[in-house]
Amino acid sequence: MNPISVLSTKTRRPAAILALSGLMAGAAILTPQGTLFTPHANAKAVSVEPQLSANFADVVEAVSPAVVSVKVSGTKSRGGKFDRRSFGFEQLPEDHPLKRFFGDQFSQRDFKRDKKRTPRARPVSQGSGFFVSDDGYVVTNNHVVDGGSEYNVVMHDGTKHKAKLIGKDPKTDLAVLKVEAKQKFTYVSFSEKKSRVGEWVVAVGNPFGLGGTVTAGIVSAAGRDIGSGPYDDFIQIDAAVNKGNSGGPAFDLEGKVIGVNTAIFSPSGGNVGIAFAISAKSASEVVGELIEKGSVTRGWLGVQIQPVTKDIAESLGLNDASGALVADVQKDSPAEDAGLATGDVILRVDDEQIANPKSLSRLIASYNPKQDADLLVFRNGGKKSIAVKLGELPGQKKTLARLDQPGDSEPVDLEELGIALANSGEDVVITDVFDGSAAQEKGIRPGDRILAVNGTAVGDVNDVGKAVARAMEDDRKAVLFQIKSRDRNRFLALPIG
Repeated sequence: MNPISVLSTKTRRPAAILALSGLMAGAAILTPQGTLFTPHANAKAVSVEPQLSANFADVVEAVSPAVVSVKVSGTKSRGGKFDRRSFGFEQLPEDHPLKRFFGDQFSQRDFKRDKKRTPRARPVSQGSGFFVSDDGYVVTNNHVVDGGSEYNVVMHDGTKHKAKLIGKDPKTDLAVLKVEAKQKFTYVSFSEKKSRVGEWVVAVGNPFGLGGTVTAGIVSAAGRDIGSGPYDDFIQIDAAVNKGNSGGPAFDLEGKVIGVNTAIFSPSGGNVGIAFAISAKSASEVVGELIEKGSVTRGWLGVQIQPVTKDIAESLGLNDASGALVADVQKDSPAEDAGLATGDVILRVDDEQIANPKSLSRLIASYNPKQDADLLVFRNGGKKSIAVKLGELPGQKKTLARLDQPGDSEPVDLEELGIALANSGEDVVITDVFDGSAAQEKGIRPGDRILAVNGTAVGDVNDVGKAVARAMEDDRKAVLFQIKSRDRNRFLALPIG
């Protein structure tokens, strides 16, 4: 069975659009004051050929059989203790007929249920999904299936099928289920086109468990990073998306999936016209790997990175505020083996320019483990080429390092930078951050440790002072600090004065 595709919709051209096209054809515009405004003779205003009005009915009719509701159940022990007070029985009058069943002798008994009983299924979540093959592969969100042990999909005609989990990828919030049934399913395919801001989008899903529901809007923005993971690549849409739409498809007018609805921005918990869908390009790559292998393998470099701001670029002597600044190099990582160092700015990987940390993360993730890559880095005022053999991204382990308490020496104020410092053992620790200073605005806090200034390691407060003095002699407008806050390294450029 071929994936469905709606090629076009033909309807009458609305009178409003005809009137608009007639207005565009005019040479002059009447201003509110009644004066005719005439453009310059050589100027040409923007003009767009009027399009046929959109009719979503054909699209919805074609794609609806491929969209399903996903119902997820988990297991819960039947163990527990009966407490008559939870039912309000202690408030019964003494002559109440039920009182004889809940006397003192009864209330003191512990009603512990048999722990050997088979755990019962309980609802965990419900969301949406869609078939991407005629043999039953269903795409949904990882957060929809997470914590589940039983999965069911309900089709638009009410037919219910059991499904099994094939694989999931928490980093992109995608998952794949498989329905085993002796039938061919109607399915849809991912769009290969790049989404355009302003194009129509149709969302089909299961909001609030209501079943097949259709909403429409436009693509509001593309390439959104909402901070949900290292590989964020969302399109923003204004179609009404609510709880239960998660995992459902967003279609273009050809019936192609341009995104997987995943998140909403909502102060109230309801739809406010800002929803986010995983882009078709990102989703199709991950889904293909999940179907093939049940998991996703990604290339691993082993660096902690951060953006290159204008202040940081100035402090390093970089012409452009682009690339990814290496804040830390993990031990026993491909980056350490290749000789990457803290303070390097990665400008390019093979032939791909690196605009920011997010673009580096996505690019490295697209490589296969053990694959070779050539990195162009900026180091000590010059460019250097570094060859690296990538590894496989390991599971993340979060550790929390204990902060040493400052106090081994008297604090020293650096008013030019808005901070006070003190020696603590072998560390230089920030003991105070002045109100209203740039240091406060950039998130520096008492207890943070200074590891290096302008690329030079520091061991005491005097080293910091000397590095700042050198920057002032060189007419630098900012000083680059390498700071450690708990288990996180980062670079911050503080303006001088």
